[in-house]
Amino acid sequence: MMEWTDRHCRSFHRLLTRRARLYSEMVTTGALIHGPRARLLAFDPSEHPVALQLGGSEAQDLVACARMAEDAGYDEVNLNIGCPSPRVQKGAFGACLMREPELVGDCVAAMRAAVRIPVTVKCRIGVDDQDPEQSLFGFVETVARMGCDTFVVHARKAMLKGLSPKDNRDVPPLNYALVYRLKRERPELTIVINGGVSSIAESRQHLAQVDGVMLGRAAYQSPWLLADADAELFGDAPQVLSRHQMLRSFMPYVARELAEGAPLNAMTKHVLGLFNGLPGARAFRRHLSENATKPGAGLDVLRAALALVPEEIVESAAA
Repeated sequence: MMEWTDRHCRSFHRLLTRRARLYSEMVTTGALIHGPRARLLAFDPSEHPVALQLGGSEAQDLVACARMAEDAGYDEVNLNIGCPSPRVQKGAFGACLMREPELVGDCVAAMRAAVRIPVTVKCRIGVDDQDPEQSLFGFVETVARMGCDTFVVHARKAMLKGLSPKDNRDVPPLNYALVYRLKRERPELTIVINGGVSSIAESRQHLAQVDGVMLGRAAYQSPWLLADADAELFGDAPQVLSRHQMLRSFMPYVARELAEGAPLNAMTKHVLGLFNGLPGARAFRRHLSENATKPGAGLDVLRAALALVPEEIVESAAA
């Protein structure tokens, strides 16, 4: 979710769900150590619980970045061993580290020794010609032995040669049953499933087998589905705001960020899918896409876009 789940996106998503844990976009250790650290670590206090997702393979650098995350107030550090992009492979981290579980275990152990917040791992079931039954179980065995007790498993292989990052999200077949089996055989571990989950209803089905579900692109592209998460997954009272009311509740944050110099489209790009499937949704998206990037664009652009969608009654996200 690089360049997607930034702090503006997470602040919006937190309005939709109070309980779900939010994850940052993957940030490389090099970017944190040598780049705009303050900007990359910034988050709004309302985002808690929130995790920083790191990409890297040098234990010393990961330790330094884990300490930065803890000092900044993050609730978790998640090491990404699932990203298949060529840029990540060139840096010798991401999904290619599925082939180096000992190295990952050493990195996890070093981070756990350096910080008090949880250190977790996001992985695939394997890469390229690996046998997933051997690669996943062997990887988890090795890394768990070094102290990791939580694994977020994308239930697909990553094909590092011949498939684009986009194709790697769709072409390799999903193997949920293998992740379920991992949980059965390692009940002491927290196993979170990821990959291809597109609804809260599907999440409930997975939760009968594993401890958690990570939603990625589905939650980003159709964010309203998150509005049912607290009631359906955590047993809270149903949410009572409509999509219009939810977006209006985001406007004070937008106004504050505009005053700090953030461009309007940095925030409105994350709400484009809010009205998917409703009358006026296309006009809403078009107005924001055409006007939010203009110099000086402000809240009036967002209000005008909202006015293009007929006001709906309070509704369930599952409706």
